[in-house]
Amino acid sequence: MRSLREMLIIGSKGIAAYAEHAAVLGYEKDEIYASLFAGLASTTRDLTADEMVDMVMKAGETAVTTMALLDEANTSTYGQPEITQVNIGVRGNPGILISGHDLKDMEELLKQTEGTGVDVYTHGEMLPANYYPAFKKYEHFVGNYGSSWWHQNEEFESFNGPILLTTNCLVPLKKDNTYLDRLFTTGVVNYPGAQHVADRPAGGAKDFSPLIERAKSCPPPTELETGSIVGGFAHNQVLALADKVIDAVKSGAIKRFVVMAGCDGRQKTRNYFTEVAEQLPSDTVILTAGCAKYRYNKLALGDIGGIPRVLDAGQCNDSYSLAVIALKLKEAFGLSDINELPVSYDIAWYEQKAVAVLLALLYLGVKGMRLGPTLPGFLSPNVAKVLVEKFNLKPIGTVEEDIAAMMAGK
Repeated sequence: MRSLREMLIIGSKGIAAYAEHAAVLGYEKDEIYASLFAGLASTTRDLTADEMVDMVMKAGETAVTTMALLDEANTSTYGQPEITQVNIGVRGNPGILISGHDLKDMEELLKQTEGTGVDVYTHGEMLPANYYPAFKKYEHFVGNYGSSWWHQNEEFESFNGPILLTTNCLVPLKKDNTYLDRLFTTGVVNYPGAQHVADRPAGGAKDFSPLIERAKSCPPPTELETGSIVGGFAHNQVLALADKVIDAVKSGAIKRFVVMAGCDGRQKTRNYFTEVAEQLPSDTVILTAGCAKYRYNKLALGDIGGIPRVLDAGQCNDSYSLAVIALKLKEAFGLSDINELPVSYDIAWYEQKAVAVLLALLYLGVKGMRLGPTLPGFLSPNVAKVLVEKFNLKPIGTVEEDIAAMMAGK
């Protein structure tokens, strides 16, 4: 019972985070809050195991509703994500690096830096901001710098300019760091010694002028890499290519899709996801969202008839897009069950948002998911057994064994 309660609480935290992102853009639903309250209240009562499982599934339904609302908020405000080649090099101007998930902060920062001679770069989970039409008009929006959250200590050092953290994930600074005086936080993020940008006044915008002035006194970013990466394959864009994708599946050009969404982390065992991407047969396509993508989004994996073999939908909440794509493909192929699709799920988890995504997929009836690099610690042997029996949820194994099983539809 304690395990089910923890699963519900941690998943609810992820749902609440997604709901907060949507609320910032003015999108809210009372049913989401009511469901969260009911779920949390249930953890104080003496329910049966079956009743707690029902509450967990209800949380999965709420996760779907919340991610759909956030998708509506983002796309209604900033347009539908487009297939985009994102620059990963640098220019010779001073810059500001923005990380996190808050697109409204991104919008206000771009507006305030326009014409100042200061460039703007994304980091980590803010990479998908490059895919939104509303942000492409800003010539000083250069591209993405660096990779996922756990590389911050090195990449924030080499960026040389101010860094803005809008949501998770901020890594504690090392004692010998050189960027604390360049670190700015806003919203739910704070850190001792960092400068905090206050919330926007009613009807107004946040004031990012301290970052802009600080940037003007900083050298340009140190170049880490050159070239570009492609992304922007959210549900609207992929469904626009639906005929091409369906033809590729029917012709056998695409044998299988592998959903590798979720989180990245510093554990060496997460190299598993890089190795899976490298060793998957060339007739497979990886669908991804979240910072797990950084394990393979710079690999030269090629394309299938012009369809890139890594399709990045966006931030972790854009896992919703992957679910929409799967449901539409089920409809297009005339299937009665989502599990009949040539789709395997190899999910990397780390924290509460990924648990919310997991609950959403379970609610939608997805079976046979692999979860790694380890199963969550809150899953007791008995609860894990229930999930294995009901949903065929399983831990990752070896790269070779898992690829062979996925290609066999297992």
